[in-house]
Amino acid sequence: MARETRAQRRAARAEQAGAPPPRPPKPTADDEGDGRGRRPEPQPAAPRRSRFAFFGESWAELQKVEWPGQSQVIQATVVVLIACIVVGVYLYANDLLWKHVVQRILGQ
Repeated sequence: MARETRAQRRAARAEQAGAPPPRPPKPTADDEGDGRGRRPEPQPAAPRRSRFAFFGESWAELQKVEWPGQSQVIQATVVVLIACIVVGVYLYANDLLWKHVVQRILGQ
């Protein structure tokens, strides 16, 4: 008895799992006979949806969002403001320092 091919083993496993059978293997240049191979068949275009479908899907996604409460919004706002102040002070100090350094080097 001949050994099973890989495709046959996969098909048998798919049958046992209840999955649909696997796709047939892609044709090769040897299958054609002319050595050029086949071009893939063009896929049909997806059906166009109405413009209102976008808004409906967007609204459905917005319903899934877990919106923050008031305390979380206030806490996040305070964190952002403090971070902006810290970065602003750091940049201002650097600007003053480098302004003096550049003025001394260029002699202005």
